[in-house]
Amino acid sequence: MCTYWVREATGDAALLPAPRKIDAADLAANPAPTTLGSVWNQAGTWEEKNLNSWANSRIKDLLGSLDPLEFSTGKASVYEVSKCSGDAFLVTVRNKKRVGYTYELGLKFKGEWLIKEENKKVKGYLDIPEFSFGELEDLEVQISFSDDKDLSSDNKAQISKDLKSFLAPIREKLRKFEEELKDR
Repeated sequence: MCTYWVREATGDAALLPAPRKIDAADLAANPAPTTLGSVWNQAGTWEEKNLNSWANSRIKDLLGSLDPLEFSTGKASVYEVSKCSGDAFLVTVRNKKRVGYTYELGLKFKGEWLIKEENKKVKGYLDIPEFSFGELEDLEVQISFSDDKDLSSDNKAQISKDLKSFLAPIREKLRKFEEELKDR
């Protein structure tokens, strides 16, 4: 058997709160704070929203519209986004919105270069390994050729150097993607 002791209220104890009616003037004077995120998350605690489908299609749209580039000995264009995998998300923490992503890209290119006074058609892939939000300056591209039997190592090196020029327009498109992601 348990016994609970309750102390008798004396003069120094706090008074019990008395209910009072709230009218429209009280509500207008103290509006409810606006919160980000879902209705259920009024406190603004942790909430994560998956943005993968939007991000995948948006990255493909942006990079699919890259302009062709001309070089001193040739020209090239990106004609397909062959790989676009990763995660994009919007996180609400303590009523602050934060966005982020981590992606890997593969782009198919085709071009034509003047090699030994002959125009050679070249196809291949621009692989962009993992990159994430706020790290576009560190973007790297790895180049592989589909059919490189007729290319010497010097020719491959020159073509690879030319193709690395795609990094600047790719960065610009991904910066635009980051801005759109922040505005979601």
